[in-house]
Amino acid sequence: MELTQAMQGRRSIRGYKPDPVPRALLEDIIALASRAPSSMNTQPWHFHVLTGAPLEAVRKGNSERMLAGVPPQREIPDHGAYEGVHRDRQVGIAKQLFAAMGIARDDKERRQDWVMRGFRQFDAPVSVVVTFDKSVENQGTIGHFDLGAVTYGLVLAAWDRGLGTVINGQGIMQSPVVREHAQIPEDQVIMTCVAMGWPDETFEANGVVSTRRSVEDTARFVGFDE
Repeated sequence: MELTQAMQGRRSIRGYKPDPVPRALLEDIIALASRAPSSMNTQPWHFHVLTGAPLEAVRKGNSERMLAGVPPQREIPDHGAYEGVHRDRQVGIAKQLFAAMGIARDDKERRQDWVMRGFRQFDAPVSVVVTFDKSVENQGTIGHFDLGAVTYGLVLAAWDRGLGTVINGQGIMQSPVVREHAQIPEDQVIMTCVAMGWPDETFEANGVVSTRRSVEDTARFVGFDE
């Protein structure tokens, strides 16, 4: 697949076939993603690739704790409540997804089920937990920037090979559960996770394509001839 095709065609996948993903394919995807740039070539990232019983244990623990009202426990600061145009975009994609799934505004049961899908990592056969070395925490958010780059590389490489993904902060909201079942060392910080698998083309939300801001809206060009 051409890079332009992958970047233009990639979308978040929230419904998956149960078919397993071969380990060799996942290793290939991670090797390609690891070509991402990082500050001073520090490459502070790690990938913990879960499937089978460990992933099911994470799903169960996340769901039980959230339903019991246990406050989220992330290892990086949460984004909090969005406001203004950022809130508008958040609401906009939610409306697109609910419309695709036929979930009415007053259907509290189905809306709750949709939220819980996130804590179950959308029932994908694979979850990649992305962490960074705790030793770079004193460098501010540089490690966060590096992990953003490598995670985008991960989802593009997966899409290029026919796999769907969704970058999923809900999946690590209960980080102690993830740390236990993924056996993540104490010298690493959990950043996010990526649900991954073969897209279920019958799942309506998989067809949703989010709108994007135009170049005119996002970019300024200084010093160029008109």
